[in-house]
Amino acid sequence: MKDFFKSFFAALLALIVAGGLTFILFFGLLAAIGSSGKPTVPGKAVLVFDLDMSLSDGERDPEPSEALSEALGGSGGHSQALPAAIEALDRAASDARITALFITGNLQSAGPAQLRELREAIQRFKAKKPVLAYNLGWSKRDYYLAAGATTVFINPFGEMEVNGLASEPMFFGEAFKKYGVEVQVTRVGKYKSAVEPFITDRMSDPNREQIQKLLEDIWGEWKETVAKDRKKAPADLQTIADERGLLEAEDAKKLGLVDRIAPYDEVLDELKKLAGKQAKDKDFPQITLATYAGIPGDAKTGKARIAVLVAEGEIVDGEGKASQVGGERLSRELRRLRLDERVKAVVLRVNSPGGSASASELIQREVVLTKKVKPLVISMGHLAASGGYWISTYGDRIFAEPNTITGSIGVFGLLPNVKKLANEHGITWDSVQTAKLANPMTLTRPKNDLELNRIQGLVDHIYEQFIAKVADSRKMNKAAVHEIAQGRVWSGQEAVKLGLVDEIGGLGAALKHAAKMAKAENDFYVVGPEREPDAIKELLKNIGQGKPRKLAKPGPVDVLAETFKVQFGRISALNDPRGVYARMAFEIDLK
Repeated sequence: MKDFFKSFFAALLALIVAGGLTFILFFGLLAAIGSSGKPTVPGKAVLVFDLDMSLSDGERDPEPSEALSEALGGSGGHSQALPAAIEALDRAASDARITALFITGNLQSAGPAQLRELREAIQRFKAKKPVLAYNLGWSKRDYYLAAGATTVFINPFGEMEVNGLASEPMFFGEAFKKYGVEVQVTRVGKYKSAVEPFITDRMSDPNREQIQKLLEDIWGEWKETVAKDRKKAPADLQTIADERGLLEAEDAKKLGLVDRIAPYDEVLDELKKLAGKQAKDKDFPQITLATYAGIPGDAKTGKARIAVLVAEGEIVDGEGKASQVGGERLSRELRRLRLDERVKAVVLRVNSPGGSASASELIQREVVLTKKVKPLVISMGHLAASGGYWISTYGDRIFAEPNTITGSIGVFGLLPNVKKLANEHGITWDSVQTAKLANPMTLTRPKNDLELNRIQGLVDHIYEQFIAKVADSRKMNKAAVHEIAQGRVWSGQEAVKLGLVDEIGGLGAALKHAAKMAKAENDFYVVGPEREPDAIKELLKNIGQGKPRKLAKPGPVDVLAETFKVQFGRISALNDPRGVYARMAFEIDLK
């Protein structure tokens, strides 16, 4: 017994020591992170805007698993919040320590409307200081940002895309049939195409019509913007797209789409000159946009608080993930801002394709309540469609970019079952119920006619509510809303003509209007929602910080695999308790 206690207390002591060391190491790491030197801006520095990132509408804390994967060298690049990038560019334009802006790299993801806002900030910088842009090859997305630079370079080995836009949605209908998964649908609106990937193998004619019109609107804006930058006619760019598509470096130079053909080392020499260095110098003063954005600017001097709240991602029931718009979470944040007397106005930035009808209604209720006590202005980003439009429609004023994707006023129900798949593997179900409609949402069998009719009635009712809300908020006749609804998506420029949007403009325009409504035009500053502290998330986030890694460019197989992953992730986000969704088409990808 004596030996037992000796062994027991020795083991206990070892555990205490190990725990203590872990504790010390953990908080030592926290202290090291917290005490790390803050970045500074060197004199005559070049601001380097590396586009190897994805662009988001707001800051978001990654899930712990995402942060840990990134910290340990997992896949994926970093994300840059659009408002922070714009603020940094505007601040750097007036910063005497910054001499020029250098744009390079290839965006991983960004919507046309986001690019337009970012491009306008780059042009404001160019009005004061030189902007140099270089790439091995220019994609349409990256070139849209860089076309108006002071000097556009291309590598001698490079190519340039001027080949129009395409959309290539993926369809699972035949695969589901093959593997024994049946999907029944209820929907309203001939353009409500979100259900098509699960029940067919191609686009319907109405869906093809709406996507064609949307692509033409976005492509038209691209041509007009680039043509103006390069002093050409939009028709010239259309001819290149129809006849050439991909341009070699020499052809891009001859056609006036780039200013110089040069390898990277020659571009570096130009940057050294702008920074007051010579070609023989090994380096030149520089700072990345991401680092510069993290350096606090001048203290806020305005008195009125204008709050910006971002609704980005799929709208889901409950709290939602960091990449989603949780109905309960966003409505709670709106309620907090509504009750905060220090906040004089709210700008709700919406970048969402929609999702749960129940969650959309929950958020919209808070929008209406907030609007009663203080101005609430909507700023639409890349997407503000279906449920994204549902939560926007009662704003005091709605702003969108010409190439924002919006509308999609329609509703659907998606009703899958795995009876055939399960039966083929020896799995069966039996049931007992006390009423004919006791179990309409089961996955174990197809819905019968009575159940389908009841669910369709629910979908019809919610659609009528959607129409009524738009008619009431936009001061339109219900018949007129019916005409432009039907689940059809519209570009921002068309939405203004139709009365769904008030004005063309980005987040900056929305902020100015909110300040004007709050009678604080020249005396306001912007705040975000208060974030609840989370030590673990902050630790993981800080571990993963540093210079972004240059990741290998994805090949066609990688892109296809990622498409599968994204599509099934979207399916998993369908969690409405009634199985009814206000969501635009699952994929309007722009290539």
